[in-house]
Amino acid sequence: MYRIGELANRAGVSKRTIDYYTSIGLLNAERTRSNYRLYDEDALGDLKYIEECKHMHFPLEEIKRKLEIRKAGKIRESEVEDQAYSVAQQMKQLQDDLTALLPLIQKLDTQKRDVVSKNLNDEGIALLRSLKELTS
Repeated sequence: MYRIGELANRAGVSKRTIDYYTSIGLLNAERTRSNYRLYDEDALGDLKYIEECKHMHFPLEEIKRKLEIRKAGKIRESEVEDQAYSVAQQMKQLQDDLTALLPLIQKLDTQKRDVVSKNLNDEGIALLRSLKELTS
């Protein structure tokens, strides 16, 4: 079990962020007799997942829905369909973004192009090709 400061350090976020996520129901805490909040390993995993979703620009309501789906042992088929549609839309948007970026990358000088290429490593390029095939 982690106190809020320990959880914040392990996840690389502020205590204020954890307070906020707890207040809106994204994280759950147990209270001690001294009224300290304690968070378990699941909370740490949830917090890391929330931060990953935030980096992908998901709104908090969508993140909350994703957490619920992740925790549920059983979900409705409509939720699976909705989630699959959402992922397909994101893949399409990434493909469109990459299509727009590739001509611009080609115009960069060699040194800058190498820096950009490092960000689009072999795994990333293979994934993007797969996404392109799936969304075409």
